[in-house]
Amino acid sequence: MSTPRLSVILITRNEAGNIAACLASVAFADEWIVVDSGSTDGTAGIARGMGADVVVTPDWPGFGAQKNRALALATGAFVFSIDADERVTPELAASIRQVLAGESADAGYELSRLSNFCGQWMRHGDWYPDRVLRLFKREAGRFSNDLVHERLIVDGRIGQLAGELLHHSMPTLEGALDKMNRYSTGRAADKVAAGARGGLGSALSHALWAFVRCYILRRGFFDGRLGFVLAVYVAENTYYRYLKMGLLSQSH
Repeated sequence: MSTPRLSVILITRNEAGNIAACLASVAFADEWIVVDSGSTDGTAGIARGMGADVVVTPDWPGFGAQKNRALALATGAFVFSIDADERVTPELAASIRQVLAGESADAGYELSRLSNFCGQWMRHGDWYPDRVLRLFKREAGRFSNDLVHERLIVDGRIGQLAGELLHHSMPTLEGALDKMNRYSTGRAADKVAAGARGGLGSALSHALWAFVRCYILRRGFFDGRLGFVLAVYVAENTYYRYLKMGLLSQSH
């Protein structure tokens, strides 16, 4: 049997509403690796039914470590990392196929991600263009061990792919606020562990800068009413992250 050319990897927890559409968008791959952290909504069964190899883990080590578990199971020459709430567009799929068919010297590939916030695609502000590194040669890549906002680290030259990755990130404001609380906590822990410090003063100054950058400098106002809401959201996320960093620093 020949070595698979492309492996798709993703980590899941209670993604029954997303997993089928996600895997369908990468149906052109040779194998699909799903590492699930104890879903209770049938996510693992849906993924298996679509042909994915599913491994259920009893613990949650953080996003970076969990993705490295998925990467360790992949056998393809190339790996594409995707989240359950993301979809590969036909144009992006064609770009990926073109890479697989050639002999490029690039070790990894960036692409543009278009995110949806409360029902609207955001084409300005901090969220666009959102260049993310997702396709890479298996032997050249690994994920950082960050609890959240893990980074894909690739040894070698990085190329660019045409097409967009659609990110159904936050369909409701309630879900966005819940995610902000969880992610700001994890990000604060990562920052403090790396030696960074926070506090009320830095929380206020960084939050103000985040709003100005997102809404004015990166023209978030072109996204209308939700462009303003997103800028406030980004600023609030920044505020709580630095505030939590200050509280964590005091406890150490």
